[in-house]
Amino acid sequence: MKKLFLILIGIALLVASAIVQAQIVAPIGVGNLALKFDYIVFTDSYFDSSFNQDDGIYIGIEGYGKIASNIYLGGEIGQGININLAGEDINFVPVEVNIKYAREFEHNFVVDFGGGFSYSYAELTHQIINQEVRNDWLFGGQIFADLGYKISWFFAGINTKYQITQSFKDEGVNLNNFKLGAFIGIIL
Repeated sequence: MKKLFLILIGIALLVASAIVQAQIVAPIGVGNLALKFDYIVFTDSYFDSSFNQDDGIYIGIEGYGKIASNIYLGGEIGQGININLAGEDINFVPVEVNIKYAREFEHNFVVDFGGGFSYSYAELTHQIINQEVRNDWLFGGQIFADLGYKISWFFAGINTKYQITQSFKDEGVNLNNFKLGAFIGIIL
C-alpha cells in the first residue's frame, strides 16, 4: 500500500511539473483566437488636407498557434475605415501573416511582440468629385506589441501596431497606418 501511495505521489508531482512547465513555455496556450477593436490613423501627408479624414476604426480577428517555446505563428484579417462625410473615404482590408514572441512577465500578465508581412486590399472613394472609386492590392509589413491579462481560458488586453504599405497605384499615396486598441480572446 505504501509503495502504491508513493508511486501515486510521484505521478502527481510529474503531472504538476508538466502543467507548470507548459504554462511557462506556452504563456498564451498552444493557440489562441482574439477579436480586436482599434483606432486607426493613416499617416501619409496626402490625408492631411481639410477634405480628408485620416483616422477611423478597425475591427480584426487574429489567430496564433505555438510553433516553439514562446514563439507563435499566425495571422490577422480585419477592416479599417475612416469616418468621413466629405473628401476621401478609405476602406482598408489587411491580410497578415505574423510571427510573435510571447512571455508571461508577471502572474497572468503576458507581453508579446512581433512582425510579419501583409497583402492588403485598399479602396479610396473621392466623395467630392464624381464619387470616383479606386482600388488596389498593396504589399506591406508590420510590427506590433500586445499586453494581455489571462484568466483561465480567457484573455484581454491592449495592442499597438505600425504597418507600412507600398504606394497606391499611380498615385504615390501609401496607406501606412498606426493602430491602438483593445482585444478579447480565448486561449486554446
